[in-house]
Amino acid sequence: MADAMQSSPRLSIQEFEQIFASVCTWGRWGPNDERGTLNYLTPERTRAAAQAVRTGRTVTLALPINTVAGPDNPKPAQHFMATLGDAGEAEEPRFACDFIGMEMHGDAHSHIDALCHCIYRGRLYNGVPASSITSRGAAREGMDVLASGIVGRGVLLDIPRLRGVRWLDPGTAVLPDELDAAEAAQGVRLGEGDILLLRTGHHRRRLELGAWNAAEAKAGLHPSAMLWLHARRVAAFGADGDGDAIPSPVEAVAYPIHTLGMNAMGMPFLDSLQFEDLVEACEAEGRWAFLIVVAPLRLVGGTGSPVNPIAVF
Repeated sequence: MADAMQSSPRLSIQEFEQIFASVCTWGRWGPNDERGTLNYLTPERTRAAAQAVRTGRTVTLALPINTVAGPDNPKPAQHFMATLGDAGEAEEPRFACDFIGMEMHGDAHSHIDALCHCIYRGRLYNGVPASSITSRGAAREGMDVLASGIVGRGVLLDIPRLRGVRWLDPGTAVLPDELDAAEAAQGVRLGEGDILLLRTGHHRRRLELGAWNAAEAKAGLHPSAMLWLHARRVAAFGADGDGDAIPSPVEAVAYPIHTLGMNAMGMPFLDSLQFEDLVEACEAEGRWAFLIVVAPLRLVGGTGSPVNPIAVF
């Protein structure tokens, strides 16, 4: 895997802290704010995104629930039948029932991260102390903040398409100039309150070459790209990996993109999505922007939730 790694600019911890300070939104929406960059996604922007629906085509951005252990799925979801249709008394109707249990995070399950998921130097977004998370869950910035979901304008930037490859090799870091180039090539531009979806081809590579330990190597953004997202006032971010280029280009910070996005900026992350169906739809529809509907579980105090985002054209 190391031979496939792509070099990217390394950052010292001092350089990283400078970026953190530049993108930090703590206090922008008040000392008790828990929505972060979702404040950019106003009802007016949601309404405008809905009005752009033309054909009614809908596309899932989620992976199937993965119940098989593998190098990128050490904690597979548990799914079993709780009641079969031929069990119990001979009454009508009968019911088949099943059970599912899963960890909210990881590289094999499509999920959304609540802001309480990322702790940096003992703090959550907006300076909330990490001690606010206990065995009972998160007292602040949990999944309940997203009970009404995220509905807005989604924009897919396809970096493998820009480079003319099927996927980015694990370890590749996408720089901000490539985000500009992808916009220009696709004829689209991210605006305030939009949801950025970054395709690295992670899922396409997994389909064709098989699973690998994505915790050790995956393509994603370079930390300097977070200055770009900050300047565009992006409301939320989704990726077919988890947004971070691994190994990290920052000394002593394992997941700099999560740290900058979630902790400094207050941006919800959608991780481990799949965009293969979405790319096909975008090409058929001739556009790379669409309405996106994200409806996580209403889990009070949760750090995340499995999710099935839907793009609507």
